[in-house]
Amino acid sequence: MSSLPRAVPPVLLGLLLLTACGSPAASSGADIPDARVRAQELCPSDHARYGATPSAGRPTVTPSGTPVSLPLPSPRADENGVRITGLYAWGPGSGCAGVDYSAEFEVVNNTAAAATYTVTLAFGSASGEAAGTAERVVEAVGPGRTGKAVAAMEGTAMGAAGVTGVKVLKVRSVPVAEASSASGPCPASGVRVYADQGDAAMGLRVVGLHLVNCGTRPYALDGYPELEVQDEDHDPVKDVRILRGTEQIGSGIGGQGAPRPVTLRPGEAAAATLAWRNTTQAGAPVNAPYARVRARPGADPVTVVPELDLGTTGRLGVGPWRRDETYRDLDAGARP
Repeated sequence: MSSLPRAVPPVLLGLLLLTACGSPAASSGADIPDARVRAQELCPSDHARYGATPSAGRPTVTPSGTPVSLPLPSPRADENGVRITGLYAWGPGSGCAGVDYSAEFEVVNNTAAAATYTVTLAFGSASGEAAGTAERVVEAVGPGRTGKAVAAMEGTAMGAAGVTGVKVLKVRSVPVAEASSASGPCPASGVRVYADQGDAAMGLRVVGLHLVNCGTRPYALDGYPELEVQDEDHDPVKDVRILRGTEQIGSGIGGQGAPRPVTLRPGEAAAATLAWRNTTQAGAPVNAPYARVRARPGADPVTVVPELDLGTTGRLGVGPWRRDETYRDLDAGARP
């Protein structure tokens, strides 16, 4: 079975992204064999010229209410399973406030199971200057199918025609059956498991792992979440010691002390702490994007993407489950 796509190492720092001005859903290709991305998914406007062949010379944005197509660099080969198919400039009259540039892309699922992809694109100038990044999620791409989507970037100071290229910066993929979610319909397991954005300072990384009982029955936890660290191909990383507790990683970061039984009523939540250091000394550093999590023995696995840059330390501290007293049930109506 083919592995899920690898990622390009992050070499550019970008600005915050804008996923869409209109519908947030991307075309997955799972139900539509040859789905075409429509410009209406990006912004509500007059799109008669969207996708037109760019004219000779440097393109400029016109007040026609449509984006201007920019030439793509050659070759247009796949990068980590993703192929960029269009690059567009948006101006004040384009009908999409705040968007400066957008790119169309397609991602091919060469695995045997449906997967959800998160694709990060980097926009830049001919001189190599970074203009910004954009990220887009392509949900539920079936095996052997192609998902298509549009990612949009805002906030560049390079001018209307400053961006001349776009490339794939990073690709992350999670099997649909193991996708994490912080909201939406409650999974069949009755719990949602997801990771937050975490904190990073002076080589110390701390990420929160969260569990919400979105079901209709109490959910009991006693101990630590079970983790399997995975590399970019979703293969297990064997040279990592998973520690019970975070005491050996640092102090005052949570995830310390003995585990205690926790029973969550519907609408209640728990959290655990993941902590590591990215210190690099002798040896090859470990960069493992994924963690396959089981909330308790025998639980359905959920794959989260904490981007574990473990350096050469080889250690990941995992704290025990604690009741999250700060959580407020915002999705009570989504329970089965």
